Amino acid sequence: MRIGQLNLYFYDMGHNILDSSFQAGFVIVGDIKPYSFEPLAKKNGNVPKDIKFDSIVVDLSFHPNKDIIAAGDIDGDITVHSYSTSEDNHLLMRLTHHKKACRCINFSPDGSSLMTGSKDKSLCVIDMDRGELKQTITKAHSCPLYSMYVADENIVVTGDDEGTLKVWDLRQPKAVMEIKENDDFISDMVLEGRKRILLATSGDGTLSAFDIRKHKMKQQSELFDSEMLSLAIVKDGNKVVVGNGDGALHIFNWGEWGNMSDRFPGHPVSIDCMLPLNNDIIFTGSFDGIVRAVNILPNRFLGVIGEHDGFPVENMSLSHGKTFLASCSHDQSVRFWNVTGVENEKIDTSKKAKRTNRPKMLNKALAAQENFFGDLMEKEEGGDKEASDEGNSDEEDSYEDDSDQQFGNNINPNTEQSTSCKQTGGTNKQTTCNVENESSSDDTDS
Repeated sequence: MRIGQLNLYFYDMGHNILDSSFQAGFVIVGDIKPYSFEPLAKKNGNVPKDIKFDSIVVDLSFHPNKDIIAAGDIDGDITVHSYSTSEDNHLLMRLTHHKKACRCINFSPDGSSLMTGSKDKSLCVIDMDRGELKQTITKAHSCPLYSMYVADENIVVTGDDEGTLKVWDLRQPKAVMEIKENDDFISDMVLEGRKRILLATSGDGTLSAFDIRKHKMKQQSELFDSEMLSLAIVKDGNKVVVGNGDGALHIFNWGEWGNMSDRFPGHPVSIDCMLPLNNDIIFTGSFDGIVRAVNILPNRFLGVIGEHDGFPVENMSLSHGKTFLASCSHDQSVRFWNVTGVENEKIDTSKKAKRTNRPKMLNKALAAQENFFGDLMEKEEGGDKEASDEGNSDEEDSYEDDSDQQFGNNINPNTEQSTSCKQTGGTNKQTTCNVENESSSDDTDS
């Protein structure tokens, strides 16, 4: 799992909700430069300040209709902040009910509840109006939870480290569905609009489709060589995009889960998290620390949203109104990016993608910070090799591989360490474990 914030250090507030005007419990750290898309890039204060933590943030979630963001960290702490572009962010709540890392966190669609899942195997529900635990399922799984999907106020789906998937109706004491069709961790899940077909990706290299009404698996893809780590539904529900450990996007036709219909390479390393912006554009968070905007069919890299200084992107979330994208990483921060202009990005479908085409920095303020990004904002240069927009041919695999490689080579100051973590852990949750093991106790990881 995996997705800016403001630099704050918090005292332990226990289980109490703090008034938004209360400021004695934290220290504000200095200002940062704004990151955003045109036409907001030249304005100051158009994004909230980053939030800095004392430990790695594993997951985060925007409130569906308020300017509030929740985050769960590797120590198991849950924090809830208000955010603003005109004033400092404020700590509203801090909960410490998890004994180990909080791996999953998500608001219910109406914002009344906050669901959290942990390495301690528990699933918890927080009442946001009262600021206290409303429900705790102590042994939700027999092994640590890895991923979670919140369908509504009562229906929650969880996946664990060993490939077991459970569907919960929180009005009942036990899971209403339990199924194990995977041999490795459930990395990501999404439920289609009618709330019948649940899609799940796994570290064993498969995409699985489950009928949650009939409590059975409909179909599973063939076994791919690389882990499947993230997914999103696009194109009015007709396509499913899956992010892989080898840096490629696999595109499936809806209902045809046996094998992919298209393959779009280009990310230099694994695609650990993914969010759809609309029917055509997705955001990807990668192991190289970069958040990108990608157009699907025709397949194009639209540009770079932001980066975490080479630390793997753990997770991302979109604010209500889709104004801000927040991302968290091993840099112990949550960062905010203004994405209001992304949907206006145009691609020229009359021209085929060139091998020498480079993705531009959609975030011009960030581009100005780094001198080596300067050439990314130049006009497209001609190339000596063309490739089609869609398909999975070897020619396609080659043209996009070079388009983004510069970021992996230039940004990551911890390349050697990160590569080692990835080879041993396989996913960024497990890499978090390796990083944590070097710096703290063995019983907490993401």
